Amino acid sequence: MPTVASSQSSTETDWVSRFADDVIAESERRAPGKPVVVASGLSPSGPIHLGNLREVMTPHLVADEIRRRGYTVRHLISWDDYDRYRKVPNGVEGIDDSWQAHIGKPLTSVPAPAGSAYPNWAEHFKAAMTRALDELGVEYDGISQTEQYLAGTYREQILHAMRHRADIDAVLDRYRTKKDGAAGAKGGKKPQQKKADEAELEAAEGSGAADEDDGSSGSAGYFPYKPYCGNCEKDLTVVTSYDDDTTELNYTCSACGFAETVRLNEFNRGKLVWKVDWPMRWAYEGVIFEPSGVDHSSPGSSFVVGGQIVREVFGGVQPIGPMYAFVGISGMAKMSSSKGGVPTPADALKIMEAPLLRWLYARRKPNQSFKIAFDQEIQRLYDEWDSLARKVADGTVLPADAAAHARAVGTAAGELPSTPRPLPYRTLASVADITAGAEDQTLRILSELDPENPLTSLDEVRPRLDRAESWISTQVPAEARTIVRDEPDKELLGSLDEQDRESLRLLVEGLDSHWSLDGLTTLVYGVPKVLEGLAPDAKPTPELKVAQRSFFALLYRLLVGRDTGPRLPTLLLAVGADRVRTLLGA
Repeated sequence: MPTVASSQSSTETDWVSRFADDVIAESERRAPGKPVVVASGLSPSGPIHLGNLREVMTPHLVADEIRRRGYTVRHLISWDDYDRYRKVPNGVEGIDDSWQAHIGKPLTSVPAPAGSAYPNWAEHFKAAMTRALDELGVEYDGISQTEQYLAGTYREQILHAMRHRADIDAVLDRYRTKKDGAAGAKGGKKPQQKKADEAELEAAEGSGAADEDDGSSGSAGYFPYKPYCGNCEKDLTVVTSYDDDTTELNYTCSACGFAETVRLNEFNRGKLVWKVDWPMRWAYEGVIFEPSGVDHSSPGSSFVVGGQIVREVFGGVQPIGPMYAFVGISGMAKMSSSKGGVPTPADALKIMEAPLLRWLYARRKPNQSFKIAFDQEIQRLYDEWDSLARKVADGTVLPADAAAHARAVGTAAGELPSTPRPLPYRTLASVADITAGAEDQTLRILSELDPENPLTSLDEVRPRLDRAESWISTQVPAEARTIVRDEPDKELLGSLDEQDRESLRLLVEGLDSHWSLDGLTTLVYGVPKVLEGLAPDAKPTPELKVAQRSFFALLYRLLVGRDTGPRLPTLLLAVGADRVRTLLGA
């Protein structure tokens, strides 16, 4: 039998190990000898964004650590595809106002956006996330709630909840206020949508309390179950009567006026309301660990209410798990899955390698917020990642950083694909910018970075090169792209003073003897030093730094027609020695 790692060693490593210790101990207490069960939930009501990914990565990292210790683990991802279609998201390609007619139907009964290859709305948005999770190395058991409910999997749990509806109502009533009746227990999106969404944006969108009720109905009393209408398929139904002995249920639909009598012991077209459904599943699946968003720390939240319902109604135990903080995007507002155009894991994986994206989630404790870079910050992020890899290689890395790196580059199942020769991302991006993806030019430039160890194939720098090219083409505005001049700027060259001309002469004369990335770096920084009568390797003074910036700006104007651009050594290599000489008036 595997043994639990000591708490001392876990504390010295990272947050993942500490949670793994707790989860293993809790699993042995609740269900000794059985697989450890951790859970996530995702609602494919629209694009599943990078905030939602924290809902998956937090239990994934813990589950993977437990697997590394030799335990059997089930990571359940519940696809809440039997949820109601709440609203038409903004900015999703292929939809228009006609989709308003589907509000209230199960997500799997809503058509996919126009042009989609998938059979319905839910499958369309699940597909991109599924591919991203595969690329990220996330091992999980996917559960379609549409399949579960339509198969009658939860029939006994539904009947049990209906028998104990008064008990459920009493729990919910603890959080209801006199002012608004059910405001404390009604409303609020389910955690799979809201865990990674900030409450203030939800309020601004108007998609909160009115869309999810707690099951309260009219004069017939409280019922925790909502049928989907047998005519229009919407959940705008009211239960008018229910008999516990026969399980006969009557309902009417406020959308189309349809009324129907069914028997719940054989009827599957409906579901428990969210605040009952979630704790029911905790008990049914035996979930030990499941995180939730910070909004669920408030009284009346689904997690707080669910903890009482699972114990008092279903005889289960609430999972342990942290409240996790939000994920943002550099240069963008906070993400919300109910809006189109928000970055998804698939979007991130187009511009960064899977280990880097994993690392962003692994290195921060769940209660720490962080941002994912889609702007220039991604270059600094890659520099930090490469620096960490060097520290791991030479043994100077701190234990917690080493653990985060190990969790990023692989899982218990093995290493994730990586770039054989990871050249700096900013260098690859600069080359991609200048060459516009021309492979022959790209190979020429990259092979000249280190003449003593030249690159022989672009496969050596893939997939990182592909990610850098994608970042340049999709995230860098056209006006910020680098376009090398076709002809020398004769007017500017003619206006230069003697010192500027001398600086260009020194640079041109040194090109051949410094034609490598390191050599050109020494050259461009050294020219202003030599002009001041200093050695090329002299330490710069504040005055010298001013002279260097002035020299660099001159080179940029002569080469690309503006004051800034890619790093000059990379730019010079990309332009080529002969063309540099021409543009500098040699």
